[in-house]
Amino acid sequence: MIGRAGANIQAADAMSHVFGYTIINDVSARDIQNGWGGQFFKGKSLDGSSPVGPWVVTADEIPDPQQLAVSLRVNGELKQDGNTHDMIYPVAQLIVWLSIGMTLRPGTLIATGTPDGVGFARTPPEFLKPGDVIETEVGSIGRLRNRMVSAAVPATR
Repeated sequence: MIGRAGANIQAADAMSHVFGYTIINDVSARDIQNGWGGQFFKGKSLDGSSPVGPWVVTADEIPDPQQLAVSLRVNGELKQDGNTHDMIYPVAQLIVWLSIGMTLRPGTLIATGTPDGVGFARTPPEFLKPGDVIETEVGSIGRLRNRMVSAAVPATR
């Protein structure tokens, strides 16, 4: 979570813009994403599709955001298990790139990605359904627990 506004942020200054860290359950509606030509934006932008929380841990409490265990369970079964040191790009570099030509304002959330094991890439593919309980956990931050519910309005075009 960004705490200090900035644009065109330099790598050496990137982490000074971080207020803290939280958990984002980056849920994707693959049926909608694929129905719109595979664009991630539509499949990740539905109301209520990316729960956040349960709180924010301030940056001073996490000296190295590249050393946090990350896991995801569906109905108690471990589906993803990794560590932020395996991120393709570290947090500082994400801040640098996202701030090029665009002001990052206090409160801006940056979702950094997820470990291997996403459902659609499994063999056979796995998709969430109403009633499933998803628990996303990040070391030093906590656990975010959500239950899937049916859409209020069916997704049709």
